[in-house]
Amino acid sequence: MMLTPLLAFAAGVAIGLWRVDGSPAARLTIALLWPLGLAAAVVTVSALILAGMVLFPLVGAAVVITASLLWWVVG
Repeated sequence: MMLTPLLAFAAGVAIGLWRVDGSPAARLTIALLWPLGLAAAVVTVSALILAGMVLFPLVGAAVVITASLLWWVVG
C-alpha cells in the first residue's frame, strides 16, 4: 500500500533529474519538490469551485444539495 506513492515519487524524481535543464542543484531541487505542484493544483481547483459557487448561487445550491444527498446515502 505504501509502496505505490513511494514509487510514484521516485519516478517523478528520476524524470525531474533527467528532463530538467539547469545546474545539478536546480535539477535536484525541482526533482524533490515536484509533488508541491499537485498540492498547488488541488488548492487552485478548490478555490475556483468555491468562487464559482459564490458567483453562481444556483450552482452553489446544486453542489450543496448533491453533497448532502451523497453524505446521507453513504452514511
